[in-house]
Amino acid sequence: MEELTKVSATVTELRFALDTFYFLISGALVMWMAAGFAMLEAGLVRSKNTTEILTKNITLYAIACVMFLLVGYNIMYVDNPEGGIIPSIAGLIGTQASDADHSLESDFFFQVVFVATAMSIVSGAVAERMKLWAFLAFTVVLTGFIYPLEGYWTWGGGFLSKAGFSDFAGSGIVHMAGAAAALAAVLLLGARKGKYGKNGEVHPIPGANMPLATLGTFILWMGWFGFNGGSQLMVSDAANATAVGKIFLNTNASAAAGAVAALLLNKIVWGKADLTMVLNGALAGLVAITADPLSPTPLAATVIGAIAGILVVASIIAFDKIRIDDPVGAISVHGVVGFFGVMIVPFTNAEASFSAQLFGCAVIFAWVFSASLVVWLLLKKTMGIRVSEEEEYNGVDMSDCGIEAYPEFVR
Repeated sequence: MEELTKVSATVTELRFALDTFYFLISGALVMWMAAGFAMLEAGLVRSKNTTEILTKNITLYAIACVMFLLVGYNIMYVDNPEGGIIPSIAGLIGTQASDADHSLESDFFFQVVFVATAMSIVSGAVAERMKLWAFLAFTVVLTGFIYPLEGYWTWGGGFLSKAGFSDFAGSGIVHMAGAAAALAAVLLLGARKGKYGKNGEVHPIPGANMPLATLGTFILWMGWFGFNGGSQLMVSDAANATAVGKIFLNTNASAAAGAVAALLLNKIVWGKADLTMVLNGALAGLVAITADPLSPTPLAATVIGAIAGILVVASIIAFDKIRIDDPVGAISVHGVVGFFGVMIVPFTNAEASFSAQLFGCAVIFAWVFSASLVVWLLLKKTMGIRVSEEEEYNGVDMSDCGIEAYPEFVR
């Protein structure tokens, strides 16, 4: 009997260690997505704004880590009432709960990289005309307060979770939320100079480095296996290991279908293979499947990704028609397709309901958009959020950072 007890304790410890290790590796993959966002955005902006966009990406990640440790994690997870709206704002627990499947520290690390992902969405949408320090000031608020509150309502066991809202890895909680914050900023910022003509013309502003943008997309694609796969939380038994395998398969299938669908749509409509649309098609497939990468069959995941690839192309064009300037298509990829991803869940998951999904999306968007709009307005009235016309013309690399990314090139 004593031997059986020892064996059982050993197995429990091994499972704890394995699940903790899996959690940490998944978190590291999601952290690597920060590099993907940085490369994607650096490739899609003009060379004169490259250093500044890279500065935003590394500093937003650092600020998100600090703010989530000091404030955000406490708001989102610690000692909150089940089904509530107002968090308890308790202190970060320093001891591991005895019945946990993995260490608290690994849970925190996995959650903090998700916060940074949400903020990364904003940086691309406001690229080439937002002041660096205004952006960083907003980062403090979003990662420390705005995101954690809606995170409590959903993953933290708050009222949206109680209402039946289902979002496995964050199509709405992370991606649509980041896009809502970005949309609030873009509406106040306005378009880049020369983007739109007086008679409604749309003037494309090509990015400086397509190889870099493509590399960023591949990095994001790879990191997404940690984003979705890690959200299973466990891998130490047959059922969970099988689930993780299916999540990887569906995630990859949806991304691939998104890229192919965007490619074919561009060829059919314009006769060209627009690389930027193909890249966004792949990302759209990833965002769409994130709300539930486990329930669909691989064929259904492929269909979801294909629809997302078509949807994102249509959305990017539609936003340009209403003169909402988004240099990287972030609002379309993460916002429009994020909403689609959440709403498609009931088609493959019988436990989800359309009413609960719609309610959750409405609450998340309303909260993040309105709170972000207030913060952006305060920043606009105080320190200003847009660079001067001269700084925009010359590029924000020199005015904000004092360093050019490509000093040997003459603009």
